Amino acid sequence: MSKPRFVISSPFDTYSGYGARSRDIIKAIIATGKYKVELLSQKWGETSWGFCGDHPDWRFLLNHLATPDWQKSKPDLWMQITIPNEFQPVGKYSIGLTAGIEATACKAEWIQGLNRMDLNLVSSNFAKETFKAMVYDRKDNRTNQVVEQIKLSKPIEVLFEGANLDVWKSIKSSEIKEINLDSIKEEFCFLCVGHWMQGDLGHDRKNIGVTIRNFFEAFKNKVGKKPALILKSSVGTASYMSRDEILDRIKGIRDSLGVTNLPNIYLLNGEFNDESLNELYNHPKVKAMYCLTKGEGFGRPFLEFSLTGKPIITTGWSGHVDFLNKEFVSLLPGELEDVHPSATNNWLIKEAKWFKVNDGASIKRLKEVYKKYKHFLKLSQKQKYYAKKNFSYNKMEEKLKEIFNNYIPEMAQQVKLNLSQLTKVD
Repeated sequence: MSKPRFVISSPFDTYSGYGARSRDIIKAIIATGKYKVELLSQKWGETSWGFCGDHPDWRFLLNHLATPDWQKSKPDLWMQITIPNEFQPVGKYSIGLTAGIEATACKAEWIQGLNRMDLNLVSSNFAKETFKAMVYDRKDNRTNQVVEQIKLSKPIEVLFEGANLDVWKSIKSSEIKEINLDSIKEEFCFLCVGHWMQGDLGHDRKNIGVTIRNFFEAFKNKVGKKPALILKSSVGTASYMSRDEILDRIKGIRDSLGVTNLPNIYLLNGEFNDESLNELYNHPKVKAMYCLTKGEGFGRPFLEFSLTGKPIITTGWSGHVDFLNKEFVSLLPGELEDVHPSATNNWLIKEAKWFKVNDGASIKRLKEVYKKYKHFLKLSQKQKYYAKKNFSYNKMEEKLKEIFNNYIPEMAQQVKLNLSQLTKVD
C-alpha cells in the first residue's frame, strides 16, 4: 500500500523561530510512519537559509524535498506553517499552523485565511482565544450596510512548542566547549535574547530598548560589584551592519541617562546552533534571563532557558504564561497599551494592544534577583521540573497524534496490484 501524500510548506530550512517550529512538527509527522512526507522550503522574512545543511542532525529533512512536479496530483494532506493570511487549501485536507499572534487583534484577512483551512493549529491558548474573539463587519461599499460578519468558523486547537530534553537541559561547566565568555569580567550576568526589530524606544515587540534602560536604572551609580547584561540580538540578520546598529542604539540609551557610572552590556550577534545556545544558557556567568517582551505567540527561548533551572524575569501576559508558572518565575505586572504606529506592519495593526510593563516593578525585581539569588534559584528549579513534565517535545508529539486522530479523516490508501504476466493463448 502507498501512504497518503502529506505535503508541508514551511520555512524549515531557516534560522528562525518559525524554522525551529517547522522542523519539530515535520519530524513528529515523519515519526508517525503514516505518511509520505514531501517538503516545500519557504523563506521567512530576512532570516538566513541553510539551517539543515549546517546541522547534520537535521539533514535528513532534505531527503524529503518535494519534486518540481509535486502539484501534478492533489496532496491527500497539506500543511502550511506561516502567518494565516497566506493559508491556501491546497490538499484534500488542509491544515494551517501558525505561532499565532502577539497582540490583541489581527487583520480580517487572518481570520479569512484560517477559515480557508480544514483545521488550524496555534502555539498557545492566548493565540487561540484571541482568534476566536475576532469579529469584523464587512460592509457594502455603496450602502455601507453590513453584509457579512467575518469570524472564525473552522476548528482551532493548541499544539504547544515542546522542547527537546536531549538538547535543552542543565549541563556542567566542564561540558561547555563552544561558548567562551572570558572577556566578560562580571561573574553575574543577566541574559536577554530576541531580535531588536522595528518600533521606537519602548515600542519594539521584544521591548529590547526598555529592557536595557531598566537594567541601567536598576544598577546605575551602584557602589562595588555590578551585574552585566548579555544581549543576544540582531536587527534581523547576523551582519556587521546589524551589530553596529544595535551598538548605536545601546549608546543612545546610555547617553540619554546622563550617568557615567553604569553597568556593562555585552552584545552577542550571530547565529547559534541549539547546542551552543544551550551552552550559553548554562554558562556559569549567566545567572538569569531578563526580557520585557510586549507579546509572544509562544516564547520559545523562555521555555528553553527554563530547563536550565535558572530564574526568569519577564512580563506576565500572552503566550509564554502557558508554560511559565507564576509561582516559580517572575511574571511582572503592567497594563495593555496601543501598538505604537512605529511598530505596525502587515500583521501588527493599529487597532491592537499589547503589554506595557510596570518599569518600577521591573527595576525592583532585577535588584531582588541580584541580591537574593539563591531564593529565586530555588524557585526556578521547580519551574524546570514543571516544564520538563508538561512541555517536552515528546509531550508535543503525543498532542499532535491526539489532534490528528480526532480531526484528520482516514485516507484511502492505494493498493499496488502485482498482476501475473499474460500469456497469449493460441
